[in-house]
Amino acid sequence: MYTAALFDLDGTLIDTEPRSHEAWSRLFRNHGVPHDDAVIRGFAGRPPREALLDHLPSFPGRTVEELFAEALAYTTLPDMPPVGAIPGALDLLARLRRSGVPLGLVTSGTRDYARHELGAVGALDLFDVLVTSDDVSRGKPDPEGCLMCCAALGVSPADVVVFEDAPAGVAAAKSAGADCVAITSTQSAEALAAADLIVPDLTGMTWPPPTPAMTAATRTEV
Repeated sequence: MYTAALFDLDGTLIDTEPRSHEAWSRLFRNHGVPHDDAVIRGFAGRPPREALLDHLPSFPGRTVEELFAEALAYTTLPDMPPVGAIPGALDLLARLRRSGVPLGLVTSGTRDYARHELGAVGALDLFDVLVTSDDVSRGKPDPEGCLMCCAALGVSPADVVVFEDAPAGVAAAKSAGADCVAITSTQSAEALAAADLIVPDLTGMTWPPPTPAMTAATRTEV
């Protein structure tokens, strides 16, 4: 039986992908750096500074911190796409909280960012543990954040379900030894094929989820 649930933030609980996609695209466009959709999608689920390092040679004379600050500033502009909760996310979190299931957040964003975005959708107080990019030395796909969150919750990764939306997050969960439910909000099912269960969003998600590790005989839905 699963004993805890871990969640990614962007694309898993909140639909920030349109905003993020436009912010990163605008950064490349405004610097005249060639890019395509695959390049922008490569930022999904990874710590922004780490992802920017891959492209730093294309921005001569600029530092990672300068580029990150610029992209972050774009997200606050009034013409950016709106942000809302992923369908079913708030309902699932509330049901798990009422049932006493320990909840952890593992995000590639900063702590301030995570607290702000969770607060905006009314979900900040639902989590027992927040692990952010401020807390780890290696971001996803490294399992450090997932393992740190499990340790803080006092649970084994083998008894945890991780909800993710990007290949880097799925890889981190599986490397940690946890089962993973992937949401196709930002990536194709093919890109998320390493997950144990793939769904379009969290609408109607049961607990425990119908992953291979959970048979019908042992399910107690909430």
